[in-house]
Amino acid sequence: MFIKFTQKHEWVKSEGKTAYIGISDFAQNALGDIVFVELPQTGAKLESGKAFGSVESVKAVSEIYAPVSGTVTEVNSELEDAPELLNADAYESWIVKIELDANSETELDSLMNEEEYGEFCKNES
Repeated sequence: MFIKFTQKHEWVKSEGKTAYIGISDFAQNALGDIVFVELPQTGAKLESGKAFGSVESVKAVSEIYAPVSGTVTEVNSELEDAPELLNADAYESWIVKIELDANSETELDSLMNEEEYGEFCKNES
């Protein structure tokens, strides 16, 4: 399993044909206290770079973009009652679980690794 990041501050952990998607620690820190998460439906098709939900905090509403393409196999329903879980541990509190599309390997290769993402965030601050 490895973790990759987008420039819009989503992360993806892939395990074979399955992947988990969430928002980064940098994103949850910037947003502040998260009060609501809009989740997609199970079975929804995600397209890399396209919005599939949103996160609402006391400061702002931000869309969540798919880092890779795939089909939603599960949503983290705990977030419906406890959206603050994203603030507590951004990398354990995934938002959706997907089955990766055939072209997802290429999409994963284009994302940043942890070190690259860390440098990216330093330049954003």
